[in-house]
Amino acid sequence: MSAATASSLSPAEARRVLYQLSLARAFEERVLKLVSDGSIRGTTHPYVGQEAVAVGTCLALRPDDLVISTHRGHGHLLAKGGDPKRLMAELFGKAAGYGGGKGGTQHLADFSIGHLGSNGVTGGGIPIGTGAALSVQMRGTGQVVAIFFGDGATNQGTFHESLNLASVWRLPAVYVCENNLYAMSTPFRDVCAIEHIAERAAAYGIPGVQVDGMDVMAVAAVVSPAVERARSGRGPTLIECKTYRFLGHSKSDQRVYRSKEEEAAWRERDPIARLRATLLEQGLATAAELDAIAREALAAVDDAVSFAQRSPFPEPDALTAGVFTDG
Repeated sequence: MSAATASSLSPAEARRVLYQLSLARAFEERVLKLVSDGSIRGTTHPYVGQEAVAVGTCLALRPDDLVISTHRGHGHLLAKGGDPKRLMAELFGKAAGYGGGKGGTQHLADFSIGHLGSNGVTGGGIPIGTGAALSVQMRGTGQVVAIFFGDGATNQGTFHESLNLASVWRLPAVYVCENNLYAMSTPFRDVCAIEHIAERAAAYGIPGVQVDGMDVMAVAAVVSPAVERARSGRGPTLIECKTYRFLGHSKSDQRVYRSKEEEAAWRERDPIARLRATLLEQGLATAAELDAIAREALAAVDDAVSFAQRSPFPEPDALTAGVFTDG
């Protein structure tokens, strides 16, 4: 994906990007309602506001490229081509879900589309993705692994060890940091002595790039050369996407640690509203077409909910399937 602007896409491609953003947003907003009314048990970590990172990154990948996700991973799976019906079914605990109804929101994977899994451990996916990049290199498949993680993960040892090895071995990996400014309720500025996470790339002799994570085309334009660098054998890149989660860390988070003024300022940069405005300005879509895209996304979520509600729960004998013990 060498394009840097929406105008370099065909009208159909540009509208598809908007649909992917809208689907991720509509899916998360519906999940929040379903958690609130008890239809979905447990909690959820909404991706609302950060959609441009997942969609922009996956726009720069080939279909056979791989991704590693996080605890806030619904948007990553959908952007990589995941089925909203199977995703919703998993959240409902149904057998038709990605994990047979046993994995839930933080344990999602679909190897058939190159999604190697989400992870409930902070920074837990980084070494897994690095290992996948080593496998790709050894097998000579020409694939690239995009590894998503948050700002909090960059203070974990897994981050530093993985980037060091990836640099030394020139692994085909792209490390995508979604810096939404807070690790749960802890401001990044309180736990890091540098202003930009991308600066840490210098310690490993690899490129470090910052990008507006609220602009889907800007993300794609930065990820694209990093993917080509990785694919050509020149090694990894660290990309810091400056983004913001509009809602709390999880369903129960009341966001008392940040101001309403800060939240309002970031909402002015809503990635969906920005792309809609760009498509209108560049004549790539009409207002009616944009409204139809929003309705299409909502309809897809409605279908996903209906599918999940109709689907059966796992049979009792499925309880131990996929469970292994030593001895």
